[in-house]
Amino acid sequence: MSSTGIRLHAPAPGWAVTADVVVVGSGVAGLTAALGCEAAGLRTVVVTKARLDDGSTRWAQGGIAAALGEGDTPEQHLSDTLVAGAGLCDEEAVRLLVTEGPAAVRRLIDTGARFDESGEGRLELTREGGHHRRRIAHAGGDATGAEISRALVEAVRARGVRTVENALVLDLLTDGEGHAAGVTLHVMGEGQHDGVGAVHAPAVVLATGGMGQVYSATTNPSVSTGDGVALALRAGAEVSDLEFVQFHPTVLFLGADAEGQQPLVSEAVRGEGAHLVDADGVRFMRGRHEMADLAPRDIVAKNIMRRMREMGAEHMYLDARGFGADMWEHRFPTILAACRANGIDPVTEPIPIAPAAHYASGGVRTDSRGRTTVPGLYACGEVACTGVHGANRLASNSLLEGLVYAERIAADIASGARAGGLPARVPGPVPHPEAPGHPLLPAEARFAIQRIMTDGAGVLRSAESLARAADRLHLLYAEARDALRERGKTAEPGVDTWEATNLLCVARVLVAAAALREETRGCHWREDRPDRDDAAWRRHVVVRLGPDRALAVSTTGSTDFPPTAAPRQSPQEQ
Repeated sequence: MSSTGIRLHAPAPGWAVTADVVVVGSGVAGLTAALGCEAAGLRTVVVTKARLDDGSTRWAQGGIAAALGEGDTPEQHLSDTLVAGAGLCDEEAVRLLVTEGPAAVRRLIDTGARFDESGEGRLELTREGGHHRRRIAHAGGDATGAEISRALVEAVRARGVRTVENALVLDLLTDGEGHAAGVTLHVMGEGQHDGVGAVHAPAVVLATGGMGQVYSATTNPSVSTGDGVALALRAGAEVSDLEFVQFHPTVLFLGADAEGQQPLVSEAVRGEGAHLVDADGVRFMRGRHEMADLAPRDIVAKNIMRRMREMGAEHMYLDARGFGADMWEHRFPTILAACRANGIDPVTEPIPIAPAAHYASGGVRTDSRGRTTVPGLYACGEVACTGVHGANRLASNSLLEGLVYAERIAADIASGARAGGLPARVPGPVPHPEAPGHPLLPAEARFAIQRIMTDGAGVLRSAESLARAADRLHLLYAEARDALRERGKTAEPGVDTWEATNLLCVARVLVAAAALREETRGCHWREDRPDRDDAAWRRHVVVRLGPDRALAVSTTGSTDFPPTAAPRQSPQEQ
């Protein structure tokens, strides 16, 4: 796959470091990959957008899913995952996840993660939507992500892995043959490095998290601006299934005009017995699905939206008053604090909730070893599309996917190094272009993009709403392009303008994929195409960015992805 030659408009790198592997991101996926590469003796650098412990992982409340309980099996976990994925999961990718998952969780515990245990010293497991078994391991009641992040950050620091914090990745560097050769990045603030620089490395691992900030209201932190997906597109990589954005059904409702990161009310609350009700106290999920309140997320979100429409309401409620104060304080202290901080006491009153953007089931297309369609570029975690999630992610599979596939990436890079797949000297990257790169949007365009996407490509979509969104997004791009062409001007390079430009890139791809998929499946809900159509659409949408900045949108022939890379050759065969 050839590079597009497109790069963000940015100053030339003023400093550089050299490594065998550069990992971009510091969540469960990024730090697991980094620890694996470091353990294999590879010089590893971790680049992260904020502080090392500020990734999306620390916001994960519910837990990590694996067949660890008595009577549970990987086959049962496989079955639940395939059902939730609505016919689009790659079954072999899921099988890898569920069979390797239990051992990966035990290795995480060995690394130092402390999960909640019962009085007998066994893992305390809970249920969430779509799971027929109690298989969700949790920590601190509802602070699982924070505990996993703590353990991995401590391990990275203890092992002396080199880190570059407060650094926004800009673009992939490639050599003359199109192989990854590192990344450019901008370090914000103080430290050993400042301004735009580069990490030169023949293996690049994207673990940049999600893109929830493309919508006005999301559970994602402010740093989740789709940087990894946008970088991969500019590098010529394929992305897939970006239309499948999961809207978490139970996000604390703070008002119709609330914007930015919203507090999540974990699915584990329903797993412990809470019920969804309307303003009249009616349990509207009864009769809608065999699992009622514990149906997969896409089904619950759709039924909440339907009930809101029927009643002309802005939100529904989650009733967990039956828990009592003691259970709230010990099992869900984080959620309890968030509710009370916003004037709601879940011990005595139902919690107002509504769906909000939560997780990207699609992303940069990879194979079972995390390899993308660009040689030397890997992806894992939310930024990747491994085929595990299909059209809708099963609850608490995200942390497990990041863990399992990061381990597989580290193993593949280490194997390549042993086989002579990593050069002894980092190939020289293609020189930084002197001409202005991709036109930058002004910082305020971020809010325009969020409003466009919320209005036209949110929970409810149609051909009309998606066409309107596409036109408005194109207008934003055309204004920036024409300013560069006609006046030689672009927005001032900086974090805010780079993020806005990345958001526009991923928004355009999401809208194009959603417009092409003329059916309702999983978390993609087309009002004008309300039925699932397996004959026409049991396949994946794949998007590439061309050198002319046009999107090439196509579909696979089936649920199987074509290979991302040619088989690795031994040094003797090369």
